[in-house]
Amino acid sequence: MVFGKNIIIYDLDDTLYNKTEEFADLLDTTMAQALIEDLGLKLDFDTTKKLVTESFKIYRDGGEIFFRDYGIDPRDLFIAYHRRKPVEKIVPYKNLLEKLRKVPAEQYVFTASDRYASEKILKHLGLWEFFKDRYYSVEDFGVYKKNESADVYIRYCQKIGVRPQDCVFVDDSYSNLEYAKEAGMTTVRIYYHNNSAKDKTYIDYAYKGLMSFLDFVLKDAKKLSA
Repeated sequence: MVFGKNIIIYDLDDTLYNKTEEFADLLDTTMAQALIEDLGLKLDFDTTKKLVTESFKIYRDGGEIFFRDYGIDPRDLFIAYHRRKPVEKIVPYKNLLEKLRKVPAEQYVFTASDRYASEKILKHLGLWEFFKDRYYSVEDFGVYKKNESADVYIRYCQKIGVRPQDCVFVDDSYSNLEYAKEAGMTTVRIYYHNNSAKDKTYIDYAYKGLMSFLDFVLKDAKKLSA
């Protein structure tokens, strides 16, 4: 068990791997390209990319400004962006699978990537066989975000047959953790520089990088079994 719970649900993007500043910039470029080349947005590239970056800072979603101000359909961007997502540029953690196999809890993934990109990412990370029957995308629940309401977390738990109160939800994005907590889950934030969300009361625990969280879990499990 982890924090007295027997289920861990991980976010995928920027949680099961580290999003570097270079990769974040590449993702902004990718979304700008999808908006212009796939969805016909009538803005130049530099303006579009700046708006993507601004949108993420404000809304924790690079597309939100375009949904609100430019009439872009969220589903259309969701599909176009994930078809272009540069999965091959992700740098996997070393020995991650080895650590996950030792965690004393059932483990799942809940991602805001679509199933097409999620499968590619999990295979690239070497985690496909481990999670292939235990991952779900927001699209499985007819939505495109995890930071709008607690409902999708509740429905996720119903899907896998558990209570939210028995789950630990691990995510790098504090805006997702707000609704996971509202649903009844124990929340863990993964951060990579400074813990910018340390004042958020809906975050129960925070660790610098996923591996530090897993090291704590395994150390605690070893101590309890001694």
